[in-house]
Amino acid sequence: MTSSNNNIPDRSKFQAIDSVKHIWTGLDLPPQALESVQLDESGHELASSYKLSHLAQASIALSALAAALNDAQHNSTPVPAINVPLEHASVEFATEHLYFLDGKPAENKWGPLGGLHKTKDGYVRIHDNLINHRLALLRILGLPDDSTREQVAEKILDWKSVDLERAGIDNKAVIYTLRSEDEWNATPQGQAVPDFPVSIKKISSGGDAGFPSHMPSGADRCLRGLRIVELSRIIAAPVAGKTLAAHGADVLWVTSPSLPDRPMTDIDVNRGKRSISIDLNNPKDKEALFELIKDADVFLQSYRPGSLARRGLSPAELIKIRPGLICANLAAWGTEGPWKENRGFDSMVQTASGMNVSEAQHFDSSGATPAKTLPLQALDHASGYLLAAGIAAAVYKRAVKGGSWQVDVTLAGTMKYLKSLGQLPGKEGFGEGKKLPKELLTDEMMETKESGYGSLKAVKHSARVEGKQPGWDFMPKPHGGYEPRWL
Repeated sequence: MTSSNNNIPDRSKFQAIDSVKHIWTGLDLPPQALESVQLDESGHELASSYKLSHLAQASIALSALAAALNDAQHNSTPVPAINVPLEHASVEFATEHLYFLDGKPAENKWGPLGGLHKTKDGYVRIHDNLINHRLALLRILGLPDDSTREQVAEKILDWKSVDLERAGIDNKAVIYTLRSEDEWNATPQGQAVPDFPVSIKKISSGGDAGFPSHMPSGADRCLRGLRIVELSRIIAAPVAGKTLAAHGADVLWVTSPSLPDRPMTDIDVNRGKRSISIDLNNPKDKEALFELIKDADVFLQSYRPGSLARRGLSPAELIKIRPGLICANLAAWGTEGPWKENRGFDSMVQTASGMNVSEAQHFDSSGATPAKTLPLQALDHASGYLLAAGIAAAVYKRAVKGGSWQVDVTLAGTMKYLKSLGQLPGKEGFGEGKKLPKELLTDEMMETKESGYGSLKAVKHSARVEGKQPGWDFMPKPHGGYEPRWL
């Protein structure tokens, strides 16, 4: 059955376990493994008209179950039991805002010029957390680099929303029109987003079946020794690498001295990884990366589609370097459609796809509120866990069938899946018993470890795997703080 919303499948009757079963089955994974999942869906839920706690619990459970499936395959044992508490999962969708460094709370600030701005005929949202995007915006508006938010707002009033959006796309800024559901559904990109949120496909027969020798059987974690090269940014793909690291993967997070960073976000989302510095503009550094890839199992990246391919790092080139490699990609808008190569972030997908307008309408039926954002970056986090699940599923498929595999997840695909779960009527999603992440946080959900930045108190991983409790062996260091080699 489908809803009237752009033929989005109607999954409004789903519980979290139903979403786990639906996606698991869609990935063609062993159905008997689902017997290992027991989800207690009781507890306070996140404040939103959208079913964010459902999405959190289901996506994290999927990633844990896919990891556990590998353990069972590797050791010829039953799949370990999986449990993900609802409230802990909800909190884990906001970890980048909930840590403490040397006792001080996280400082995750938005850029000074970004957010919602009124235009001549509506609104746009601007993302300027990265300095290059901020400078691109100012160039479009004809303003100097030190311009204030007020000066930017005044200039934007002279633009039509879609014209400024197009100027942003054409000039390397991140600006998107605030659309309603109907307006999004009428766009070519809105029509190009697939109904299923994870894609796994075999791209080559090269690569032996079985598990590599550096993944020992009988290990303390489900994916112990899995080797991952990660080139990622901000939240979504880093969450995927962080999740796989919690299940024992050896993750080398590749940073570049030539790119702007977000250290306050990186501290959280790169727990469990070893950061190394490689400049792809430097031939020696690039060769060092290729040497790492030769012994890797997974290449995980979230740069705009095509950007790494132009540097010889397309899936087709990568599997020549390492037959049997799993190539995993995170994109914003989709793998098809006119926006497939566009820049984008969680907040931009919310804005352009009608989510912010619909959330505002549920929160305030008077129409006085033009847009309301979700209480956390749900599309980022869910996409990260879905990508981790897809990667672990591809590891299993490679072990059984051999070959090289490609995994794709997009923020827009996750958005469409979230919409398919339906919305709570009226203001029900903001009523009694609905909470913000910090209101759900308890000391039992936290752990404290020493990092390269100081004493880090942060949210533990919410997935529980019988006999294989996930966790992180490495804590973040300043970029490039580890040696570029496998353990």
